[in-house]
Amino acid sequence: MDVDPDRVRLEHSLAGSGVPYELFPCDPALADTASFCAAYGFDPADSANTIVIVGKAEPRRYVACVVLAPHRLDVNRVVRARLGTRRTSFAAAEETRELTGMEIGGVTPFGLPPGLPLWVDAAVMTRGRIVLGGGSRTWKVIAPPQILLSLPGVEIVEGLASDPT
Repeated sequence: MDVDPDRVRLEHSLAGSGVPYELFPCDPALADTASFCAAYGFDPADSANTIVIVGKAEPRRYVACVVLAPHRLDVNRVVRARLGTRRTSFAAAEETRELTGMEIGGVTPFGLPPGLPLWVDAAVMTRGRIVLGGGSRTWKVIAPPQILLSLPGVEIVEGLASDPT
């Protein structure tokens, strides 16, 4: 039996959370939120994306933000003000990979580098369950949102994202 290093790394990152979770295997071609939800029958409103943002001032500052998929992260006001920088943007795929070791479509709050701030939009915490990236494009994590509270340095932020509906 082959050992899946992505799964082993994910299970190690989730160890000690004290919250039940399910690991859900995913076709890497279907890892992006819309494709994943359509293919596997998940409600996009239960999908929580982890997005890395960069403050463009030197030295560059980074933050990982978790927001519900249908919501829009407020990069230009809330994130910029909290980071204390004049310019912010979504980190490029290569920059995200270098910082986290994870691919876009699979970025997860579990196993982020120590010291990287983690901000979770308060709306995420209202869901009964959430689907998160699994650190690679081959796994997703399904759990109650309270699992995020087990992570070091996590902050729940009101108004981090807005619901476009």
